[in-house]
Formats: sequence, C-alpha cells, structure tokens
Amino acid sequence: MASGYSLSAAYRPRRVNSKHGTLFVVATPIGNRDDLSPRARQVLGAVDLIAAEDTRRTGRLLSHFGIKTPQISLHEHNEERACRRVLDELLAGASVALVSDAGTPLINDPGFRLLESAHEQGLCVSPVPGPSAVVCALSVAGLPTDRFCFEGYLPARREARRAVLEELRNEPRSLVFLEAVHRVREMLADLTEIFGADRPAFVGRELTKLHEQCVRATLGRLLELLDSGEIPAKGEFVVVTAGARGASSEVAAVGVDQLLLELIPLLPGSQAVDIVSRLTGQRRNDVYRAMLALKGAVRD
Repeated sequence: MASGYSLSAAYRPRRVNSKHGTLFVVATPIGNRDDLSPRARQVLGAVDLIAAEDTRRTGRLLSHFGIKTPQISLHEHNEERACRRVLDELLAGASVALVSDAGTPLINDPGFRLLESAHEQGLCVSPVPGPSAVVCALSVAGLPTDRFCFEGYLPARREARRAVLEELRNEPRSLVFLEAVHRVREMLADLTEIFGADRPAFVGRELTKLHEQCVRATLGRLLELLDSGEIPAKGEFVVVTAGARGASSEVAAVGVDQLLLELIPLLPGSQAVDIVSRLTGQRRNDVYRAMLALKGAVRD
C-alpha cells in the first residue's frame, strides 16, 4: 500500500471479490483544508492510486497532509481512457481513491462512467463521505430542506437558461444551483423575473473559505445586494431558492384534467396551459402534454 500505511479493518469494506481492489469515492474540502476527515486522510494515504480531476490541485492537498500516493488524471475530457486504467488496477487487486477538485465526487463532477463500470464489473465501491457545497448551502440557507432538487449549473446562454427556469418556476421543492462569478448577476436577474422578486432565496459565496458570505433574502433583494457590491462578485456561488407555493387543496382536488376540460373551450390552448400550471403548481410541459392527450381523446 502507498505511503507505508495499510487500510485498517474499520475502513476496509467487505469486498465482492477478494482478488480485486476497492474503489473509494472520497469527499475533499470545498475550501477549508481542515474539513478533510481523518478517515479520508487515512484512505488517501493507504490506497495504491488516486484518480483526481486535477492532479495539481489534489497534489497541493496531499502535500499539505504529507500524503505521497501516486495520482492519475480523470476528468471529463479523458474519462473513458482513464476509466480503463483504473478498472485494470482494480481488477489486478489495487485499491483506488476517486476525488474531484472539491467536495463529493460525481456531484456535478466527473466519475459517473467509472462508477457505472465498477458496478458492472462487480467491483467493491465504498463512499468516504464529507464536504459537499450542495449540502453545505442547504444547511445554512434557512429554507425548507425536507425535499429539494439539485440543478447544478444552468445553461450559459440566456435563452436556454430562461427556458430551464420556466420549467422550474412551479417546482414546489427547494432548488439548489451552482453559478460562476461572471454569470451570477445574469442568473439572479432571470431568477427574479421568472420566479418573482418576492421568492425567498439564499446566496452562499466562498463557503468555508476566508471570505465566506451567507445571505438569506428575497431574490429581488439579493439582486440589489449584488448590484450594490454588498455581495461582491468574487469567488464561487451557491444559490438556493424556496420552492413555489403549492396550490390550494381545493385546486389540487379538482385536478389538471378537469381544469383543462373547463378552460380549453374558452381559451387558446397556451393560455389554458399557463393558467392550469400556475394554479396547480405542475410543470408547464406536463400540463401541455395533458392538454394534447385530452384533445386527442376528444377527436377519437
């Protein structure tokens, strides 16, 4: 094993095949190096190989803790080739740790092909949990967390971004987004226009880092704070919004189909769909498909 360590029984998962190695999925800090757990340090020092999204960045983290395990690069542009190398190592009996640049691997980071292939090969995979920007933001946002959706980065192009947000406008669960500093202003402006300026929301900037900032306000107010510089356009951003307010029990009881049947004879189809979507909290595309189905049934 690397660095002169061995995996203790407490950290060694039960292998599916004792001749093969284990793939550890290891969470690393999103900013503060001290957030690397003792177990993560032990595993990173004990495995035979580390598959890293950026070997230079991971190398600095390993050096900080005196870990000398060899690395290979595994990122979105070489994932297929790197997967074959890692699988060969695992099948030969070596243990490998998968890490991303920051946080928990596969959460908006590469690694899916490797994990899928490892499961298909019947290899043992084991999580080493820890930091995650998504969970970190939710924990301090002061918004409902019993149900939430992670949407990652929205499209860079304005038209595509707004189309996605229109789809999510009536989503009742809290929504978590990541955004680059150079697009966060445009993203917040679109959120404010489409979700409404009064929608409760949260901005987490530089979470766990020296200049960490956590602000809960309405979307409109957050946009004002960004424009005024009170939320500086610097660093990495996580944005959380409250879900859309649910429909009243009376409307929910009526149902999408019944509302459409009442409105279709009176209004253009697109207008009927918009009204039913707002009243029920259902996604517009789902209501539109329901309208098409009803019209087809009537023609038949």
